[in-house]
Amino acid sequence: MPALQVSELSKTFDRARPLFGKAPPGVRAVRPMSFVVEEGETLGIVGESGCGKSTLARMLVGLLSPTTGHIEIEGKALDNADPAAFGRLIQYVFQDPISSLNPRRTIRAIMETPLKLLYGMDRKQRETRIAEIFDSVNLREEFLDRYPHEFSGGQAQRIGIARALAAEPRIIVLDEPVSALDVSVQAQVLNLLARLRSEFNLTYLFISHDLAVVEAVSDRVVVLYFGSVVEIGRAERIFNSPKHPYTRLLAESAPVVGRPLTEPEQKGTELPDPLDPPPGCPFAGRCPKATEICREQDPPLERMGEDQFAACHHPLEG
Repeated sequence: MPALQVSELSKTFDRARPLFGKAPPGVRAVRPMSFVVEEGETLGIVGESGCGKSTLARMLVGLLSPTTGHIEIEGKALDNADPAAFGRLIQYVFQDPISSLNPRRTIRAIMETPLKLLYGMDRKQRETRIAEIFDSVNLREEFLDRYPHEFSGGQAQRIGIARALAAEPRIIVLDEPVSALDVSVQAQVLNLLARLRSEFNLTYLFISHDLAVVEAVSDRVVVLYFGSVVEIGRAERIFNSPKHPYTRLLAESAPVVGRPLTEPEQKGTELPDPLDPPPGCPFAGRCPKATEICREQDPPLERMGEDQFAACHHPLEG
């Protein structure tokens, strides 16, 4: 049984209704998508800013209600689930570690909240559980009586991870968990996440724009463009032998030591207008391989090899 199954999940944000006339069509931040995450797997989710990564993440953890579709965790549909039951299964680690912590509360109060709300633990039980969690993320218990502004970014991110672990979830959604950290601290946090995944048998959804990090930590990767899944497959296949031109564009855009910086081949640089989306493939306006069919028909996600799927009328060879 998969840890997480998403079926036709989408999100459309309504626009303000004018004083006269019909309401304008909503903005489709996430178009209907389906995918499965196996138990113990790390699924990387990549794409440019505005492609729907964070909107998808917030739907998965219940911070946004989907417009269509269903979310199942370990076979349990979470459409109308009790928030406490939802929180015990899936948790969220935010991108900005400092701003994600309440500046007016001590770390102890922040850590106690999920233990009270989700499990109803008494004070002694909370103290024992928090001590266990802090030990697992290499934080000293003396930090518990301090406030968020007293910590570095790396320490604050460990506290954010500890807060997510407090709920004993099966799945953790990591939204750009290391993008705000120094490179040396990034490595420490990534090593910590790898150890915790093994120790607690966790399943991760790792959202990032840093392809090198995603390739290093992910078992499989989902590539998003303009709110749609354009490619999905094993991490090594996605980056070494992409089938969708957009995936290759992302890979070629990432700086690599020893490789001269060159502008990847593409027709344009801008995402389509979400208020006036084009017909056909959303990437057609930037794709060097686009033909008339690309501008008329949106390609379905189809198998392009072993464990690899892409939505492209003219997939790349090799």
